[in-house]
Amino acid sequence: MNLALWIGAGLLAVVALAGGVIKASTPREKLAASPGGAWTQDVGAGSVKALGVLEILAAAGLILPAVVDVAPVLVPVTALCWVLLMVGAAIVHGRRSEFQFAALNLIYLVLAAFIAWGRFGPESFTG
Repeated sequence: MNLALWIGAGLLAVVALAGGVIKASTPREKLAASPGGAWTQDVGAGSVKALGVLEILAAAGLILPAVVDVAPVLVPVTALCWVLLMVGAAIVHGRRSEFQFAALNLIYLVLAAFIAWGRFGPESFTG
């Protein structure tokens, strides 16, 4: 179980880091033209960049606290925050009838929920 949680956290961290770097470094107009990026037309460029920074921080929060053994409780807290973020993302994509992206958000949500459950519960770093 511990290995599955580490693999899940690693995969989710890669997703968060990639999405965050893209959102933080790519102009909104270019994002809007990419598949699944049309939602960026409905928000300000600053909001897109801020979301990108939050995703980069989430990538760090899923891995670093446990690796350096400083406040490892932040791992499941970050996973729980990712669940909330994916609820919002799925709603945005669903409202835009981008159901393939909403489904992908739900997959990430389930993975994050598994990590939160596992790290708050049976495979807690504090136990």
